[in-house]
Amino acid sequence: MKTLLTFAALALLAPAAAAQDFYAGKTISISTFTPPGGNYDLLMRLLAQYLPRYIPGKPQMLAINQTGAGGLIAINHAGRIAPRDGTFLTLAGQGLLIQEATGGPGLQVSLADFRWLGNITRSNNVAVTWHTSGMKTIGDARLREYTVGASGAGSISAQFPSVFNALLGTRFKTIAGYDGGPAINLAMQRGEVDVRGMDTWAGYKSVFAREIRDGKLIPLMQIGSSREKELPDVPLLTDLVKGDPDKEAVAEFLTTALAVSRPVAATPNVPAERLEILRRAFDAAMRDPDLIAEARRQSLEIDPMSGDEVEASIKRILGAPKALVARAQAALSGAAR
Repeated sequence: MKTLLTFAALALLAPAAAAQDFYAGKTISISTFTPPGGNYDLLMRLLAQYLPRYIPGKPQMLAINQTGAGGLIAINHAGRIAPRDGTFLTLAGQGLLIQEATGGPGLQVSLADFRWLGNITRSNNVAVTWHTSGMKTIGDARLREYTVGASGAGSISAQFPSVFNALLGTRFKTIAGYDGGPAINLAMQRGEVDVRGMDTWAGYKSVFAREIRDGKLIPLMQIGSSREKELPDVPLLTDLVKGDPDKEAVAEFLTTALAVSRPVAATPNVPAERLEILRRAFDAAMRDPDLIAEARRQSLEIDPMSGDEVEASIKRILGAPKALVARAQAALSGAAR
């Protein structure tokens, strides 16, 4: 009997032991959908530097940029083509959750199928303009047309100008096709477009710290559960729709979806024991004093969520009532209901 119990215990421990040995000598690839230099890219490379410290076997990590279609190319590759053994991770675009929930085109895999490690930051999203545009507040865009730079269909830069037009009565015209945030930033600075609408406040701070201080980058409106402490006078989307229950519900829905702003996933069907290793490593990396110090040096914000929290948020958004989703779809198309 004792021998049988010992054998059973060893059998239960075998998968965990194999998982501990799996990463020795391996390389883990991590992708994101933006070109080098932007906030997603900087966070991806920061994670690639520190995550291996906490993975048994100390694997190498390779950071890759899979640009295009506002994140659809990168997420479709991760979901359909990349290895499913725990050696491929992706830092997903935050607009993809709204894209799936509202039936937007181009997504070939469900976000619910991915194995989520966590979320790096929940910084508010902010619409901004350059000081030469003539805009001072979001209300100015109700008076005349302003242009907004955008990348592909899966990005919030493409989704949210229509939302603002539908919910707030603005007159934004979207100019799509830019190759990610850095290209939109440059277009805004050159005067090719008036507005970037949206990126996280943490993202702007990592790129435009001096310009924010000098008043050249003007925040117009923010999306989050509460105002950024540095933006106490910049209204939330939820502030701007108060008094209209239908619009309030849509704004709350979109705010919840965007709270998962920099989520990191392993591919679908990764074995549970390897996912557990990756989740523990992610949580530990987010607490690493060296990572935190380096993030501060680069003006990157670390405000993490666990993998369980990300999964719960994704399930909540994808399971939203059909009537609410229909109103969100209408807003994303530019037509409020």
